[in-house]
This record gives sequence, structure tokens and C-alpha cells, in this order.
Amino acid sequence: MDVKNIAEVPAFTTVDSSEIRELLAHRNSCIVNQSLAEARLPVGGKTLAHYHPKCEEIYYMLEGTAQMQVEDDVRDVGPGDAIAIPPGARHQIINTGDAILKFLCCCAPAYEHEDTVMVTDWPEK
Repeated sequence: MDVKNIAEVPAFTTVDSSEIRELLAHRNSCIVNQSLAEARLPVGGKTLAHYHPKCEEIYYMLEGTAQMQVEDDVRDVGPGDAIAIPPGARHQIINTGDAILKFLCCCAPAYEHEDTVMVTDWPEK
């Protein structure tokens, strides 16, 4: 069994400009087919629009409020909301609240920088 505490996991910045703390993945545990990380965005912060050709993601909102866009679908999200992002779907999240936005990212297969493709023609809503 591997147990990781968020206070002991170092932060790093992903290709899409979010700060994450990878809790469990093949890099630090016995988990091999997925990854779980906590992401944080400052007030007014946003990820860069991107997609993952191989990875499907689930975002689970912990704290704060945001605007989530997956392709042409735009929704306001907050604590308790879970967002499904299929492989190949362009997406972006923007912190619309007055506090740090915190959410969990579950990726299958595990998050890899090489599976992140930036979007240059993103129609922000």
C-alpha cells in the first residue's frame, strides 16, 4: 500500500500552466494505469487551452468556483462537481472566484507532458 499526503508531495507546473501535486502515479507508487493529482489555480488564473490524445480526465472540484469549457460546452462549476473530459476534447478551466481554485485531476492513462497538445485556435466563451 502506498499512502501520500498532499503536504508532502512537491508541486510542479504542467504544460498547460496549472500547478499540480501528483498524489499517486507510476512515478511515486504502485499505481500503473492512472494518476491522481491536486491542481491549483490562483484568483483569475486559467489553464492554457489544450487536449490529451490518449488520456481521459476527471476533474473533481474541491474549493472555489470556475468556468469550465470542454469544446463548445461552457459551464460554471464549484465544490462537489465532477467533470468528464474524454480523450481528444479541447478544454480549459478559469478560476472565477475570489480564492485559490483547488480540484482533483484523475487521468487514465497517467498524466504525461508528452500527451498534452496546446490549442492555438481556442474560441474562449
